Amino acid sequence: MAQQNIQLDRAKFCCSICLDLLKEPVTIPCGHSYCMNCIQSYWDKEDEKKTHSCPQCRQSFTPRPVLVKSTMLADLVEELKKTGLQAAPADLCYAGPEDVACDVCTGRKLRAVKSCLFCLISFCEKHLQPHFESPAYEKHKLVEPSKKLQENICSRHDEVMKMFCRTDQQCICYLCSVDEHKGHDTVSAAAERTERQRELEVSRQNIQQRIQDREEDVKVLQQEVEAINGSADKAVEHSEKIFTELIRLMEKRRSDVKQQVRSQQETEVSRVKELQEKLEQEITELKRKDAELKKLSHTEDHNQFLHNYPSLSALSESTHSSSINIRPLKYFEDVTAAVSEARDKLQDVLRETWTNISLTVTEVDVLLSNPQSEPETRAGLSRYLREITLDPNTANKHLLLSEGNRKATLMREEQSYSSHPDRFSVKFQVLSRESLTGRCYWEVELRGRGVYVAVAYKNINRAGDSSQHEFGYDDKSWSLDCDNNSYNFYHNKVKTPVSGPLSSRVGVYLDYSAGILSFYSVSETITLLHRVQTTFTQPLYAGLRFYYVFGDTAEFSKVK
Repeated sequence: MAQQNIQLDRAKFCCSICLDLLKEPVTIPCGHSYCMNCIQSYWDKEDEKKTHSCPQCRQSFTPRPVLVKSTMLADLVEELKKTGLQAAPADLCYAGPEDVACDVCTGRKLRAVKSCLFCLISFCEKHLQPHFESPAYEKHKLVEPSKKLQENICSRHDEVMKMFCRTDQQCICYLCSVDEHKGHDTVSAAAERTERQRELEVSRQNIQQRIQDREEDVKVLQQEVEAINGSADKAVEHSEKIFTELIRLMEKRRSDVKQQVRSQQETEVSRVKELQEKLEQEITELKRKDAELKKLSHTEDHNQFLHNYPSLSALSESTHSSSINIRPLKYFEDVTAAVSEARDKLQDVLRETWTNISLTVTEVDVLLSNPQSEPETRAGLSRYLREITLDPNTANKHLLLSEGNRKATLMREEQSYSSHPDRFSVKFQVLSRESLTGRCYWEVELRGRGVYVAVAYKNINRAGDSSQHEFGYDDKSWSLDCDNNSYNFYHNKVKTPVSGPLSSRVGVYLDYSAGILSFYSVSETITLLHRVQTTFTQPLYAGLRFYYVFGDTAEFSKVK
């Protein structure tokens, strides 16, 4: 209880400016007491205003009061010091470099807790108390501590800027509104703040609504990701099972063929060896008979010779023909041919089914609100660069394939290709091995007087001399004629002249699902030559067609 009384005494004898015990205490006309140095420093700052006020009650004095040390207060403070109350309270918060300091404190300043927009200064907790105790401060506006209070003062008139000029969109003081802003649309800063506050609230509502909408979109997309992942995992799992079954079936067929061949091998070898043994027995018997006859032939006794000859000269009849007729030696080569034929058919089936599988995979497409547009630069197109190889089974016999089947050259002499139903028999044409779906891009380097760069369905006509078998002359192919002097586009017998810079390199971009097919002239930059917008119904294959100019070449670019 005694300690509480000491605390009360200490509060009464502390300077409200430095918050320490009074040093050389003085009492000013309003009755409040301060350290002499503290109040003098405070009033020194107010000298320019020609008026001096109390830091606590804000009462003004004119002229500046003369300060006289209060002897009674000085004696009381000395008595308090003897009780051990020498220092300021330990829990005081001094202002740091990043804090707003109290403008009233002298010496080491305390941290401000509020700023007053009317006084345009900041206060610590102690110096702020008069704003709560005196009615004179009722209309003052307290805000969070700010270092920018002086920005509220008009630099021209040294007045608080309480007006806002809508014409110039800036804060002004009252004198500005009747001076350089005269005739402008001006309102009070409070009114403008109210208006802007309403706009701000509307903006916040819009932002919050957009946040809510985007959060919903994110949830939907997250669900989409989970659905895609789940579906893909199931597809992979089921595909693995199916391919495992196929592999098991192939292993079983392999084992069956091996077992049948070995079984038939054993049977045939056994038959041959059985016959071989009988023949060897017959040879032994014949050799024995021959030896007896030889011995008989050397007998000198005529009677003995004639007596034994009938029994030795008779030969037992052979159970086998005098010679063994062996059919043409094929043995198991026909089995190898049959297995090879099965392999070729299986490869064809797998190639066709793989095209369908690949097409099905690439058709998986999440419909987003902002679909990807066609790239406009070569760098953008190169993201979808595909390496194209040509299928020898489709190449006309006058086309020589090289560079890993990426390059085709028109030759005068025929190449030694085997017969194949996919081969172009008359037209100098060839298709790619790869089917093209999804989004892909490739480039072709041309050398010669002219080559057609094309895309086509796999079931395009191949035999006969009709022009309908040429790329671009039916509804199953699209072709760009790259002549030395011009470009022409063909589809379903319709010729479309194409303008653009001539180049030895042509780029082709395909967006299968969007039905977009574009041809570009490629040099240091790319130029769109022609774009097709349609609906593709089958997987596409890259194609080349040559004029009757031997030596012309076309080479698909290699992906690095």
